[in-house]
Amino acid sequence: MDSLIDLSPELWQATYETLYIVGFSLFFGGLGGLLLGIGLYTTRAGSILGNSAVFSTLNIIVNIFRPIPFIIFLAAAQPLARAVTGTGIGNSAIIFTLSLAAAFGISRIVEQNLLTVQPGVIEAARSVGAGRLRIILTIIIPEALGPLILGYTFIFVALVDMSAVAGYVGGGGLGNFAIQYGYRQFNPWVTWAAVIVIILLVQAVQLLGNVLARKALRR
Repeated sequence: MDSLIDLSPELWQATYETLYIVGFSLFFGGLGGLLLGIGLYTTRAGSILGNSAVFSTLNIIVNIFRPIPFIIFLAAAQPLARAVTGTGIGNSAIIFTLSLAAAFGISRIVEQNLLTVQPGVIEAARSVGAGRLRIILTIIIPEALGPLILGYTFIFVALVDMSAVAGYVGGGGLGNFAIQYGYRQFNPWVTWAAVIVIILLVQAVQLLGNVLARKALRR
């Protein structure tokens, strides 16, 4: 227990690094996943930009990359991460790889939630002359906003798990803290301290996501 008190500065630093890594990964991966998901939704047959060739291409790309286990994706994408960020390890490389992996998963969440929008709402907008971009920005996305918030909350939790895995390959954060000071030094107090912090982070973000989604659904 005394060693845990001594390691308090490292624990807070690891918590900050986890929030830093997950926050930036959620931003970049969320943006990429949103664009990819909108592309999947709008180009499917019968949708407002229906194009079977584009939809099939996007669908195949997502189906190829989304099922890859993250620990394998992390190793496979390391050369690309090195080319883009200048390094294959460290927080910058982990953010790049996490963002890339998250974008494929988020795209399916976005596509599935956009499919819940009632076609009648879209037809009503088209009947009054609304353009396609305007329909996407002012009708489709706002109508699916509540479920999208819950979907992004789910992805935040998944990214916390994935960032902990990244601790094995040089990433910072609570995963690296638990491995370096807990697992390798046979100190269960340190490991459980990291677990408790992760649980508290997830509970806080899940609560925030639920509140925001409830407000979006009631508007």
